[in-house]
Amino acid sequence: MGGLELGSKNPGSAPKTEATRGVAIIDFVLRIVALIATLASAISMGTTNESLPFFTQFIKFRAKYNDLPTFTFFVAANSIVSAYLVLSLALSIFHIMRSGAQKSRVVMIFFDTGMLALLTAGASAAAAIVYLAHKGNIKANWFAICQQFNSFCERISRSLIGSFGGMMILILLILMSAATLSRR
Repeated sequence: MGGLELGSKNPGSAPKTEATRGVAIIDFVLRIVALIATLASAISMGTTNESLPFFTQFIKFRAKYNDLPTFTFFVAANSIVSAYLVLSLALSIFHIMRSGAQKSRVVMIFFDTGMLALLTAGASAAAAIVYLAHKGNIKANWFAICQQFNSFCERISRSLIGSFGGMMILILLILMSAATLSRR
């Protein structure tokens, strides 16, 4: 009894191959949705700024995303994950055409997990700062700035939604790839 090579077709596995192809198509669509979510989050945060007049029109307080390094990290993390998702679309198309490929699926699981960790770090750090912007911390002398910079806070809060949505999709992609590999 000889073993099957990667990508070779077993005559008795037509239903399993079609199911694997269906999972590969869902993988492709989910990667596009995650790409849109993370890219929208990066663009939304990266273009956020607001200015408020102080006493006169010439003296203004301003709030920009790059005033806080945490938000800069958030934009960088979402941008890196977006770039990775664009590059991974090619491998996802390869999985649709060749549903028997296993080594590339293992590689994708490792990279998806790394991107999930990066996205989680960026979104969690930004969420902590957004919480402080909304609630403040009296013990640390951090005042809530969202009463003054309302549109700034609304945009940074909305940009977190896409990032956390991208995290959920990456978790689904990892679980789907692992399930597909475990059926072999």
